[in-house]
Amino acid sequence: MNFQRGRNREEPEINLIPMIDVLLVVLIFLMVTTSYGKFSELQINLPQAAGEESKVPTSKPIMVAVNASEQFAVNGAPAAFKDVNDFAQLLRKAAGDQTDPTIVINADAKALHQSVINIMESARIAGYGRITFTTQNQTK
Repeated sequence: MNFQRGRNREEPEINLIPMIDVLLVVLIFLMVTTSYGKFSELQINLPQAAGEESKVPTSKPIMVAVNASEQFAVNGAPAAFKDVNDFAQLLRKAAGDQTDPTIVINADAKALHQSVINIMESARIAGYGRITFTTQNQTK
C-alpha cells in the first residue's frame, strides 16, 4: 500500500564538487611546499700545503708510513699493526732515549682514515704529543 502516490521519491546522490575542491586545494598545497631542487653530493676539497722545512732540527723524527692496503712502516722498516698498545710500544722503541720526538705520518691518499687515527692514538698512548703530517705540493 502506497499512501504517498503523488510524491516522487528522490534518489540520494553524492555531490562531487566539494570533494574535487578539497583535492585541488591539497594538490596546490603539495605543489607549493615541495622543493624541486636537486640535492648535490658531498664534495670535500682537501687543503694543500706549501710550507718550508724547519731549519733547526729539534730531534730526530719518527717517520710512520701507511699505505692504502693498511701496511705500516716505522722509520722505513715494515711494522705489523695488531692494536694501538702494541704499536705504541713500537713507537717507544723507535724513539729510543728521546723524550718527546716528533711523529711524522706519511699516509697514502687512499689510506683509510681509521689507520691514521690508530697511529695518532698509539702516539698518544706512548706519550708523544707532537704529530705532523706530510703533504705534497699541488702540480699545476
